Amino acid sequence: MTRLRAATDARIGLGRAGAGLPTAAMLAFQSDHALARDAVHAPMDADALVGALVGDATITVSSCADSRAAYLQRPDLGRRLDADSVERLRAAEQGHDLVIVIGDGLSARAVQAHAPAVVAALRERLAGWRIAPIVLARQARVALGDEIGESLGAAMSLMLIGERPGLSSPDSLGAYLTWGPRSGRADSERNCVSNIRPPRGLSYEATAAKLAWLLHQARARALTGVGLKDDFDPALAAEVPNRALEA
Repeated sequence: MTRLRAATDARIGLGRAGAGLPTAAMLAFQSDHALARDAVHAPMDADALVGALVGDATITVSSCADSRAAYLQRPDLGRRLDADSVERLRAAEQGHDLVIVIGDGLSARAVQAHAPAVVAALRERLAGWRIAPIVLARQARVALGDEIGESLGAAMSLMLIGERPGLSSPDSLGAYLTWGPRSGRADSERNCVSNIRPPRGLSYEATAAKLAWLLHQARARALTGVGLKDDFDPALAAEVPNRALEA
């Protein structure tokens, strides 16, 4: 049981005290639950992200959700840009190959911890691409990347966004790629890479390699989503530690 527990963050083999959990297991559960709640409500620190994105131009935008409460209660507002953001994006240089969006989503902690490193690793694999200024989006849902890409006239959008926190993963980052981004795109028209959070999840280098492969394939075939199968070379998975085998 010790080996199995070391191989997963899942709650297994917790034991019991009478009809309930042992005190240590109960306290660990309450601590993880508090971390997940904090991740949902913590604001994105755009200034810190700008500082971490060394050498990258940035544009900060907001969705139509004007507060965290509105964002959580009205998911539709998080999928649309406010009027000021639309105006600023349309006034920016148009026609890039790719726009990378960093959106807070449901875990600003995830984007603060991982997004700048993913952008840096990905840039090294996209030589020759015309990449728009990095867009930092507050109160963002995944689909907000569609309107951002459309407003900039970009061929593709890549949304790096904080995933819904779990009791063992309050800082997991997701990446969503859309060819021809425009308002109204369906989720089936995107490709997703999830669980980016080294050392417990996907590493930055493995993430960048997989995203670069998907981006090149998307550009060659002019599509993303269910029509773009993930045939990425699985040999790269060796870069991701398999704790089940190591235990």
